Amino acid sequence: HVQLVESGGGSVQAGGSLRPSCAASGYTFSSTCMGWFRQAPEKEREKVAFIYTDGGDTYYADAVKGRFTISQDNANNTVYLQMNSLKPEDTAMYYCAANPAALESYCSGGFYRPTLFGYWGQGTQVTVS
Repeated sequence: HVQLVESGGGSVQAGGSLRPSCAASGYTFSSTCMGWFRQAPEKEREKVAFIYTDGGDTYYADAVKGRFTISQDNANNTVYLQMNSLKPEDTAMYYCAANPAALESYCSGGFYRPTLFGYWGQGTQVTVS
């Protein structure tokens, strides 16, 4: 039974930082594209950042490039999203997701749509005021 559990969201003022984490259990992911997505009210879910478990290649959406950093701790099956210089427009529910058996080039190129991620966490709210 695969589970992804996010934590570490919260409320901060503009310019602040948060570091949500995503802990995976029930499966040790390899050759997997781990992703962070976000969804604001009445908006579509959008990709934020991806990391490929084997090698650590990353992808960032233009809106977060230079401010957010995705990283992984393979020993603990955990993925992090360091979010700095937060803006009000970053306010959303943030979701962790996993796409097993992914291709590294597709992951690092940000080509995977949300529908290709088979495992999802419950989300963690980030509010920037």
